[in-house]
Amino acid sequence: MARRTPWQKEWANLLKAEARYQKHRTDGPTSLLIMKLDRFIPEKLSGTLAAAFFKAFQIIFEKGTKLIEMTYNSKRRKADFKVSNYANELYGDYKSAHRFTKNAGSSRLINLLISFVEGTLLGLVGLGIPDIPLFIAMVLKGVYEVALSYGYDYHDENEKIFILKVISGAMKDDDEFIEADAQFNADIDVIAKDLGEIGGWNIEKNEQIRVTSDSLVKEMIYTKFIQGWAIVGIFGGIFDPVYLNRITKYAMLKYRRRFLAARLEEERRGKQE
Repeated sequence: MARRTPWQKEWANLLKAEARYQKHRTDGPTSLLIMKLDRFIPEKLSGTLAAAFFKAFQIIFEKGTKLIEMTYNSKRRKADFKVSNYANELYGDYKSAHRFTKNAGSSRLINLLISFVEGTLLGLVGLGIPDIPLFIAMVLKGVYEVALSYGYDYHDENEKIFILKVISGAMKDDDEFIEADAQFNADIDVIAKDLGEIGGWNIEKNEQIRVTSDSLVKEMIYTKFIQGWAIVGIFGGIFDPVYLNRITKYAMLKYRRRFLAARLEEERRGKQE
């Protein structure tokens, strides 16, 4: 039996990590008690939240990325990727192959802490909908840092759709998640043929924003409803880091899959030459 390459070992570890993630994806973090709020939630709230999420994505993608970049060192992230690439070329061992994944998760805990403080403070004063742009900004910050760790440019329009698909997929539950995840993996397999670069999508960015916004509303409507009440809104706000953690972990898995699939494709082509 042929000895596995470092990339093949990383791929095997990825599949295990994906299986663990899928296993823990039952119902969302909202409890049955919270979901009993259905009869109290105004009929128009769903549409209001969807519009708020949609607008937040549009504004941040168009004007807010530079502000988000002020919260972390993008140049350092890019430099770390180059160093990891050089180390891999120099040593070609498992440790250097795994370094990309290690870097991708380096700021996850601090992002969760920031999200917790921000969500609970706004919940304390009963600001649920105004919290949405800040929550989206934190989500994009986390995903952007992951993307840079694997060498991908989130300024690209096709990359923005990839990011939106990550967020949308992460917010689905049960059979919906399994189906969406399988389709996303199939998309990544196609991308891997172009060594990780996206050629295009069969959906426009604004339409994907709408799909993603609807996914967020479906999962977060209960917590945003609670967060809109002063004092008790704290209990809604504490779910912000829960959802952020869910999305960031999924982003790490999908970017890791995309990166490794491209490296394995390079290996395959190298053997054929």
